[in-house]
Amino acid sequence: MLPRHHDPIVAITTAAGRGAVGIVRVSGGAVQPVIDAVCGRALRPREATYLPFRAEDGSPIDHGLALHFPAPHSYTGEDVLELQAHGGPVVLQLLLARCLAAGAAQGLRLATPGEFTQRAFLNDKIDLAQAEAVADLIDASTEAAARSASRSLAGEFSREVHALRDDLIHLRMLVEATLDFPEEEIDFLQQADARGQLDRLRDRLQRVARRTRQGALLREGIQVVIAGQPNAGKSSLLNALAGAELAIVTPIPGTTRDVVSQAIQIEGVPVHVIDTAGLRESLDPVEQIGIARAWDQIERADAVLFLHDLHRCGDPDYAQADAQIRSLLGQRVPAGVPVLELWNKLDVAGAQLPDHARHGDAIALSARTGEGLDRLRRRLLEVAGWQAAPEGVWIARERHVQALAQVGQHLHEAHELLGSAAPALDLLAEELRLAQNALGEITGAFSADDLLGVIFSNFCIGK
Repeated sequence: MLPRHHDPIVAITTAAGRGAVGIVRVSGGAVQPVIDAVCGRALRPREATYLPFRAEDGSPIDHGLALHFPAPHSYTGEDVLELQAHGGPVVLQLLLARCLAAGAAQGLRLATPGEFTQRAFLNDKIDLAQAEAVADLIDASTEAAARSASRSLAGEFSREVHALRDDLIHLRMLVEATLDFPEEEIDFLQQADARGQLDRLRDRLQRVARRTRQGALLREGIQVVIAGQPNAGKSSLLNALAGAELAIVTPIPGTTRDVVSQAIQIEGVPVHVIDTAGLRESLDPVEQIGIARAWDQIERADAVLFLHDLHRCGDPDYAQADAQIRSLLGQRVPAGVPVLELWNKLDVAGAQLPDHARHGDAIALSARTGEGLDRLRRRLLEVAGWQAAPEGVWIARERHVQALAQVGQHLHEAHELLGSAAPALDLLAEELRLAQNALGEITGAFSADDLLGVIFSNFCIGK
């Protein structure tokens, strides 16, 4: 449920811990009483004023800057006060308590996570896609993701959605006019080239959806699991991709007993690489647990790297075990999830790819020397669907991708109806209406309260 969004709220808006500067923000109807009590003087709008922050007995809690942003020219669209003090936890807690006491008569309360940004959305300062971009900018794990989140926050994604909406509204208007005046001999749809308008709308939607999928990939990244027999070099490959000694590497089979993961980036795309226990039959109960966890990770992966040992590929027993693992991967890996065949230890003298691995997408590499890793990185981006340059991508979420897919489905149904000899205009109008509603879910024009609650509850307190 949405919190009580008419209450005045206050929170420490800077991160926990010590810092040079800490900020306490107040928004809503308690701003003026807090200014009177804490600052002890009037503040000029949008002008920083250096002054002591007063305790109840008049003694200074700290000296710092006070800024007053009168409504509606503020982040939340309400009256906002920001108190910038020294960033000690005790100082900020004292200042927070003083604000709460000063605004108690007006119902001032602590803000919930994301409530300041939620109010910016509710007061039409930003739309829902921009509000989500605030959190995505804070949480960005790569430079490309941060730049894309900044573009989305600036409204690039929203402008594309609004342009789609405007074209859709115009098309709906034509259909509704035909429904409203059936006795007219003029064929509104044919004269206005409704079919052509719909085709152009679908083409534009495809372009926006493609860039949105790229933005979702930048935000979510991909989960890549390394699988194979013991001593194939899985831990060495993880270390090579990460550029650090994260996993223990020994000649002893079964060294890796548990899942080891590391987040890396390839051309700005976050890649979560997971090293797993070697897949084999084992009577060791601890190793059995590790193998079970390995299969659990494999079943939830976006891509699986099936690693083979070139040094042992001529051993019939090793080849038979690899064939068994390949069969199990075919059974347990979800449909559509790519399994890349990797052949490691290319640096070993005399190592050669077996005949059956000389075709297709097999990649020979050396985790020790790094040979073949660049090809592997490029292949991972390909299977993830990464196509666009970061400069042309806005940050996006899976719900945006799903919403655009719904729009596409409704437009497909509309296209089928419009192409029939005697189109059912009432059904055509309904499909276009549903398409517009799905678009509205992205920017918040049509959003349920429970959806807003989920989105803003993932924000940090003070934002």
